[in-house]
Order: sequence, then C-alpha cells, then structure tokens
Amino acid sequence: MTIERTHHYPRVLSIAGSDSGGGAGIQADLKTFAALGCFGMTAITALTAQNTCGVRAIHSVPPEMLRDQIDAVLEDIGVDAVKIGMLHAPDIVHTVAQAIDRHRLPHVVFDPVMVATSGAKLIDDPAIAVLVAEMFPRVALITPNLDEAGLLVGRSLTSVQDMAQAAQVLLDRGARAVLLKGGHLPGDEVADLLLMKDAAPIWMHGPRIDSANTHGTGCTLSSAIAAHLALGLSLPDAVQAARGFVRKALQAGASVKTGQGSGPLNHGFAPLSMRLL
Repeated sequence: MTIERTHHYPRVLSIAGSDSGGGAGIQADLKTFAALGCFGMTAITALTAQNTCGVRAIHSVPPEMLRDQIDAVLEDIGVDAVKIGMLHAPDIVHTVAQAIDRHRLPHVVFDPVMVATSGAKLIDDPAIAVLVAEMFPRVALITPNLDEAGLLVGRSLTSVQDMAQAAQVLLDRGARAVLLKGGHLPGDEVADLLLMKDAAPIWMHGPRIDSANTHGTGCTLSSAIAAHLALGLSLPDAVQAARGFVRKALQAGASVKTGQGSGPLNHGFAPLSMRLL
C-alpha cells in the first residue's frame, strides 16, 4: 500500500552562525522552530567557540560551502520562511543575497547579528555597508537591537525618541520593515517598535523580566517571527506572537543556572507538535 503524501511541515531555514554553547545562533533557532511546531533546517555561516561568558574564536565557512548548504536544502525540501543571522564578512553577505534572488526566498527575517550579549563584536567593519546595500532591500524584516541599530545609523540610541528616528533612517536606507528592540534602554518597562513602510508605527510594551539568562534572545525572537510567518500569520501578528514566546521563554528560564555567565532561555517551556500545511 502506498501512502499518499499530501501535506508538509512548516519549513523554516536558519542561515546563521553556530554557537558551541547552545544558547544562540542556529542552536537557538532550531530549538525555537521545534517548539513552535515547525521543521527547522540550517545553513551555517560560521563556527564560533563560545560559552555563556563570551566568544573565544570565529571560523568562517567558505562561501562555496554556504552556497551548497542552501542549495541542497532548498532544491530538495523547500522552505516557507527564512531566518538570517550572523553574516560577518562581505563575501558571506554576497552569497546569501544571491541565494535570496536565486531561490526567490519568501518571508525572510534578518537579525543583523553584530554584537554578542557579552559585548564581543561579531562582524567585520567592511561588512556593515554591504549588509545595508545587499540585505535591506531583499528581506521582509530586520530586527536590530539598540547596539546594532546604533552601529547602522552611526550614533548611540538612548531614548524611545532615538528609536523612532533610527527606525525611520533604516527604512530610508532600504529596509522594508524594522523591528527595533529597546531592551537595552534603562527602566522597568521594555518598548519595541515595529515600523513598516506606509503604515503607522506599532509600539509594543511589557514589564522587564528579571533574568540573567538572556543569551540568544535576539536569535530566538527572529526565529520565532520566521516560524509564525511560515505558519501563515501576518507580519504584525507574527511579531506579537514571537514576542509572547520570548517573554515566556525568558520567564521559564530565569531561575536556572547554566554556565557562569549569561545563560540561555528555556525554549522548551511548552513545545507544540509538528504542524501540517
């Protein structure tokens, strides 16, 4: 008897760096995809030697190998949404931009990973200009935090007014939509801003969660947005749902000790069964 295969899992590809400590990068992405009922795939841009205390070394994957990973996955399995993370060098940016065009990738969420939670810089200076020119026009959403947005616009961001101005600058520089994360601002409340072209700004507020375990928060958020886009949500709804997932993962992992530094979130606080499309 032959079983007719008429459905597929929601397929989400992470193009990002590997975190040997398991808290961020593709490791966090895969945990997020699985927790939200999606089938996760990866194309690794770089290997990092890191733990909860910091990054010790970065080893770039050759562009040809990155291209082959992307092509192998997409030519066979296909994809419903994409999360892009660490693109640390110009040739890596070129390779990913070409893949977006070649495969007409849908629902691409780009987390411009430039600075680790520990403060370590994860990108070459020449790559920043290339990121703006080649990635911004090609992706559905960019998700910088304040430090990353500050690098992109060339000044420190210290208030919600700065956030609003910076988000508009990023739109003017070619981004289709910006989710600017305000978690690095002081205060008991966290404010994030979603700014889309030709739409009113959407401010999202929530009480700050007291936790030392924040490693991989940005990776998890961008992956959760991509997962919800793969599941059929609109961009604003996907962002809201992803923020809810991250907040619960932070709360569930706040009292756990993993390593000596900034530990990971609890991605598996309420895993969902694999969905069918």
